[in-house]
Amino acid sequence: MNKTVPEAIALVGELVSKLEGVTGVDVVICPPYTALYPVNVAREGSSIKLGAQDVFWKTSGAYTSNISVAMLLDVGVEYVIIGHSETRGRFGVPEEGLTPDHLKVFGETDASVNLKAIAALSGGLLPIICVGETLAEREAGETDNIVRGQVEAALTDISGHLVAESVIFAYEPVWAIGTGKVCAADEADRVCGVVRQDVADLYDEATAEAVRIQYGGSMKPDNAAELLQKVNIDGGLIGGASLKAGDFAAIVAAAG
Repeated sequence: MNKTVPEAIALVGELVSKLEGVTGVDVVICPPYTALYPVNVAREGSSIKLGAQDVFWKTSGAYTSNISVAMLLDVGVEYVIIGHSETRGRFGVPEEGLTPDHLKVFGETDASVNLKAIAALSGGLLPIICVGETLAEREAGETDNIVRGQVEAALTDISGHLVAESVIFAYEPVWAIGTGKVCAADEADRVCGVVRQDVADLYDEATAEAVRIQYGGSMKPDNAAELLQKVNIDGGLIGGASLKAGDFAAIVAAAG
């Protein structure tokens, strides 16, 4: 929840300039709903693609505050983030005055992530499906089980060819989001490998090799190269660093 429309347009203008000539990297920006259309106009002529931060699985109706796939397509969206830890209510650090129960206000579940993924794929959007564990789950040795469970639930009733062609996973350890803490590169690669192996177990090795897996969790210019060189990390889901054109461009350069 950052950037007014003028601020978003200014940021995109800087990015278009800084990323001119960049090849071999898919760059997607995901502004708030209010800025989607003007940002789509501002990025015209560049290689930058447009994504949304969430979507609802119904096509229309009495679902006040929600946004459908068709509405996103209408303003030029091609990608959509689904199941981010914040929509799941799995915040890394509780905000002052909010208890863990209060933080579950968005109501996202593994089942709703699956419904959203199916709706996105059916409508032609590319879903970026987020998975990851809390600090308590990591300390309890449950990281792999939690991640596998989220992957398997998200992919229920989704065919292997759609997974291979259109699905992107983002491993975001909840304890490393917005905290400045970063999962060690080897461990981030290992858990992304858990995601890939789970896809292989559900479908086959070819599908697992084709699916793109990102790391999200305080990726910055000074650690991006190390993370992105890992075999199971195909890209990054960038948070705070995406709000500064120079930092974001440096991460894109590290991915090239």
